[in-house]
Amino acid sequence: MAKFEAFEDIEAWKKAYSVTLDIYKLSQDGEFSRDFGLRDQLRRASTSVMANIAEGHGRRSNQEFANHLNIARGSAQETQSHLHIARALGYIAEDDFHRLYGQLSEISRMTLALARYLRNSPKLRNSGTP
Repeated sequence: MAKFEAFEDIEAWKKAYSVTLDIYKLSQDGEFSRDFGLRDQLRRASTSVMANIAEGHGRRSNQEFANHLNIARGSAQETQSHLHIARALGYIAEDDFHRLYGQLSEISRMTLALARYLRNSPKLRNSGTP
């Protein structure tokens, strides 16, 4: 398993960042932009994925990092749930739904695998953080 000097080095964070940008772009126009509740909840959930990966990386132990990865995984699934509503209301196209849903599934698998690895490595991480 690679050592991460910065949270931006984590592939799951990179993918979550990309998904979040896509969600912001898809929700900035039309009817979706005026559905403040769903728009904002979807944006917060997707942002939470990348933020929890970053926050976990900043923690001192593998266990704390793994816990934040599990939170990120939950936020990825929350984002998927909100995407269902956005699709059903016609706010996003079917192909956008499937693309984003698939990317979030991949992020979930990645965070789960990394959390499992970290839980089996009880030492403090040497990530360049004090």
